[in-house]
Amino acid sequence: MISGSTIVFYLLAGLTLGCGFLSVTTRQIFRAAIYLLFSLVGIAGLYFWLQYEFIAAVQIVVYVGGIVVLIIFSIFLTQQAGEKLARQRTDRKIFSVFAVFCGFALTMLQVYQHEFPANTATGNPATVLNIGKKMLSTDEGGYALPFEVISMLLLAAMVGCIVIALRQKTELNIIPEKNSREGGETGRTREEGS
Repeated sequence: MISGSTIVFYLLAGLTLGCGFLSVTTRQIFRAAIYLLFSLVGIAGLYFWLQYEFIAAVQIVVYVGGIVVLIIFSIFLTQQAGEKLARQRTDRKIFSVFAVFCGFALTMLQVYQHEFPANTATGNPATVLNIGKKMLSTDEGGYALPFEVISMLLLAAMVGCIVIALRQKTELNIIPEKNSREGGETGRTREEGS
């Protein structure tokens, strides 16, 4: 008999996988960002289901609250929210499917080769003091390095959004000037002809 916990797991896994698949297959760029948002929320739900509340909160704050918001702002800054993405070439689709298959096969190989021993040792309780000590620790088991990597990831996402916005803005400014110049030149030739 299937328990309620198993049903919750399958619902969250289905939400994560389904929204992840829709995110990479849709041609609407804004919908892709929203599907990515729900996929990351599903991963946070899995962390809550595993009773890792702190990791789930970090998942929501860093990925859902940080990167996805930056992606959505970059879409609005480039004024491409309603435009469709270009269709991908067939060779790129084949390469993407092959890369996904290789990543899945490597993951399954690691899962089957790894032995998962039962953990009988009781760890430290997950208090704010213990979490803070682990976050600032540079010793073995400390999280200072992953915390810095996450901050670099957020910085890279922010810089990427700014670069996309500036590049699109300059392209949009160049095109109207070119059209107005062409219109001005044709207007002059019309006046000279009359």
